[in-house]
Amino acid sequence: MNRDSNAYTFLFAAIMVFVVASSLAFTASSLKARQADNVRKEKMQNILSTIGIEVSREEAEAKYKEYIQQAISLTADGSIDTNTDAFEVKLNTELKKPVQEQRFPLYIAAVGDQSYYIIPLRGAGLWDAIWGYVALKDDRNTIKGAVFDHKGETAGLGAEITQAWFQERFVDEKVFDSNGKLMGIAVSKTNNDPQGLDKEDHEVDAISGATITGDGVTAMITERLQHYLPYLQKESQSLVALN
Repeated sequence: MNRDSNAYTFLFAAIMVFVVASSLAFTASSLKARQADNVRKEKMQNILSTIGIEVSREEAEAKYKEYIQQAISLTADGSIDTNTDAFEVKLNTELKKPVQEQRFPLYIAAVGDQSYYIIPLRGAGLWDAIWGYVALKDDRNTIKGAVFDHKGETAGLGAEITQAWFQERFVDEKVFDSNGKLMGIAVSKTNNDPQGLDKEDHEVDAISGATITGDGVTAMITERLQHYLPYLQKESQSLVALN
């Protein structure tokens, strides 16, 4: 075939496209399992982070097994669905279902003689999804820790929800009032306690210039926590009965 002909040029280009596409497809397929494993371990890291356990990706699985005593999947009435693996529940999928069909993962951790209840979160920020985890202490009211992440919030503004200085504002805040009513935590630009000294005001200081993302965090925490009320109330009643 004449190498200077158009036919040769088109054939050569077609072969190169096929070779490159095949190589990319093979590489993507080969890395898929490794990528899934990395996502899984990062999830474990985030769960552990809410209870103050900071680990590398390589350490995540072993530490997860050490500290997470139970991973349960709850129904809307607070019952445990033993047929659903809590760790495999994907909130982006669950939120598309009617509430009665959703499953609500809950991780129960033990660190020393302290127990913690870790609740996954998911909501909407300014541009796309935001998510995270919040851990409640054994009183099922006081926040031990929280982590947040996002898909597309603005760098330097809404994306700051991933920063430790913002997440630390939630530590020791109460999600219920003295009457047991769920209040959640408001990310408020009108917060009268910018130093975070009042841990019973149900507010943390907002990120300057990121009002909509902050509102998304506020809504996400309250919306997700309310689905755990039946279970948490049952647990609290059981604790009172035992005492």
